[in-house]
Amino acid sequence: MNQRTTFNATLAILVLASAALPAVGQANNKNARPNFLFIIADDCTYRDIGCYGGQAHTPNIDGLAKRGMRFTRSFQAAPMCSPTRHNIYTGIYPVKSGAYPNHTFVKPGTKCVIDYLKPLGYRVALSGKTHIQPRSIFSFEYSADKNNPDMGAIDQFLGECSQSKTPFCLFACSNEPHSPWNKGDASRYDPAKLTLPPYFVDTPVTRKHLANYMAEITYLDKQVGQCLALLDKHQVTDNTLVIFTSEQGSGFPFAKWTCYDSGLQNALIAAWPGKIKPGQVSDAMIEYVDVLPTFVTAAGGKPAPVLDGKSYLPVLLGKTKEHKQHVYALHTTRGIINGSDYFGIRSIRGQQYKFILNLTPEIRFQNACTKSETFKSWEEKAKTDDDAADKVRRYRHRPATELYDITKDPLEWNNLAADPEFAKIKADLQGRLLAWMKSQGDLGQETELAAPQHQNRNRNKNKKNNNKNKNKPPKPASQKTATKASN
Repeated sequence: MNQRTTFNATLAILVLASAALPAVGQANNKNARPNFLFIIADDCTYRDIGCYGGQAHTPNIDGLAKRGMRFTRSFQAAPMCSPTRHNIYTGIYPVKSGAYPNHTFVKPGTKCVIDYLKPLGYRVALSGKTHIQPRSIFSFEYSADKNNPDMGAIDQFLGECSQSKTPFCLFACSNEPHSPWNKGDASRYDPAKLTLPPYFVDTPVTRKHLANYMAEITYLDKQVGQCLALLDKHQVTDNTLVIFTSEQGSGFPFAKWTCYDSGLQNALIAAWPGKIKPGQVSDAMIEYVDVLPTFVTAAGGKPAPVLDGKSYLPVLLGKTKEHKQHVYALHTTRGIINGSDYFGIRSIRGQQYKFILNLTPEIRFQNACTKSETFKSWEEKAKTDDDAADKVRRYRHRPATELYDITKDPLEWNNLAADPEFAKIKADLQGRLLAWMKSQGDLGQETELAAPQHQNRNRNKNKKNNNKNKNKPPKPASQKTATKASN
């Protein structure tokens, strides 16, 4: 064999070897466009997760936190499933996008993460719970296993992306620990030994349901572990930014469906080998609207001016410790099963103080939570227990304004809104909140009344009712006044 023949044979071997190891090549290329894996829970209060000081056994989530950065002040703009997810995928606040009631859809022409990442060469997929509309805008590569991530489909997707060296953005969307809390091993948690949050009423039903809820968080943690294991299997871990988040708070009182931090604040953990230093804890204030611009920036793109979010990539890379000074939120009960009519809530949270505006404080606050066995046990105990009665009253009836010092009162129990000492702080935050509402096209009560028009499940119903009302005589002035007052 001459020298030229030997060279050609060697070259052929090297080419074949290179072709056989595309995943390794991708993983080791630090300059390659990163992959994104976003894992989202459903109805999980961040305080209940192990690495946030909670009682739930979450070894996979805790391990992810050790390998990356754990955020202590991450928030969403609406404490319900559907607005939350639209918020993430569009990078736009709820009223501006149209997705502010539950079971909602965005306005025509709205762009989402797919529109920003596909032109950059990404495959964008979603596996599990959706809660987004319409499909014509959210044209993900979909796969689902009864509202939970389909691990078989994810395995195939990651394998295809690895082999083709195609960067991906994958949303793995769990339905856990959403009620009725019937997954996982509840025997792991002894109801009698659980520590109840101070705002809970201690009843046997509460303890039983809390144990079931904790078991379902552990079930969720297993899903997180499965997703991370698949990254390892396809050798793409080293070039993947992984984000885990807990969504809004649980279905217990004072969490989901409220603008208290137990409803709005979420666990958020980010890990990215070689980019994010392990074991970090960040106090930077971030929001769900910031996720999309962060992905776009990390992928080498430029976030569109229409986005309300701001990339927190500099925080992840350790270039800055601060991000935002204020975060905003809203909640509407219209369209919620058993929800109050016309009970809109708006809020703003700064570094130290939180201000909440209740648009119709004269209305009794209610939702699916107040119909639960847990809350009914609270009401029963309230008949003979003053502490239980106070907590039930606080949940059912809200003042027009609320102001809390989050640093001293993290559970938002001591309302400072009527204290003259805090009048300037209240006025400043209220002014900022109203300015934000104006910038979003949020007209307060008028926007609340229009909420059903943005609900997919009510579109046909609303059309029928509108047609019927066309033939109805107008209400007498006295009736109109009474209706306005009751709202």
